[in-house]
Amino acid sequence: MDKKAKIYVAGHNGMVGSAIVRALNVLGYTNLLLKTSKELDLRVQSEVHSFFEKEKPEYVFLAAAKVGGIEANNTYRADFLYENLMIQNNVIHQSYVHGVEKLLFLASSCIYPKFAPQPIKEEYLLTGLLEPTNEPYAIAKIAGVKMCENYNRQYGCNFISVMPTNLYGPNDNYDLKSSHVLPALLRKFHEAKLNAAATVEVWGSGTPKREFLHVDDLAKACLHLMETYQGNVSVNIGTGEDVSIKDLALMIKEIVGFQGEICWNTSKPDGTPRKLLDVSLIHSLGWKHEIELMEGIKRVYNQKFSIQKE
Repeated sequence: MDKKAKIYVAGHNGMVGSAIVRALNVLGYTNLLLKTSKELDLRVQSEVHSFFEKEKPEYVFLAAAKVGGIEANNTYRADFLYENLMIQNNVIHQSYVHGVEKLLFLASSCIYPKFAPQPIKEEYLLTGLLEPTNEPYAIAKIAGVKMCENYNRQYGCNFISVMPTNLYGPNDNYDLKSSHVLPALLRKFHEAKLNAAATVEVWGSGTPKREFLHVDDLAKACLHLMETYQGNVSVNIGTGEDVSIKDLALMIKEIVGFQGEICWNTSKPDGTPRKLLDVSLIHSLGWKHEIELMEGIKRVYNQKFSIQKE
């Protein structure tokens, strides 16, 4: 990508989109197109058509999506399906219509089958049943992956897609009702420390293992693939390393400086025993994560909670 190329980052205020913008800025890209959802409703075909017709972006990072935790995904099932399909359909199709040179679509590792073999290879997509609670979201994201693949096949486009693992970093969601496990634990331990609580309750047994990637590493991976990769396989992006929820909780306890005990509520479900991506493809393409988990969590904690530490 030329440093002056017109680059549209859809979803630039979200955790992933904002990380991509930071990475582009660091590398000296100066011609970024950024629109809030109020300025441009990606669900409305006519608005997206007018935007592409007027601005004619050369490159597109499609990081815009309706996202949420398990409860939201399970409650607003139609909204997650409809809104994500509309966003993807409009942006991908108008990218084709207006001759975008290259597009990168952010999918999600949650679209793999619930009981996929571990570690999860790219070819395991569509080989089994999905997790029922977020099936509508997953179906929408699978459609986006397949749109990229088939616009390439039919129209000769250069649209690629990626499958990130569990992400954390700046602009994460810390709402205990809807956040993922890592930001939820950070908030729980921090508030327990401030309140001098004796214990912190963590759901489950602590035995399930999860993989975590700092969003700034994801952004670098996306830029690397935008420069180097062309193909129909949706590329896994992760660390290739996982950690038990118990070890994660102990790590966060140490970083926060919480002096109390961890109380495991084993009446709550554990979820999938393991979820780890096979990252041999992206390693072969010349990218590897740089931020190790302990260092990444320290950075996030200092950025998010430094004002309230004492």
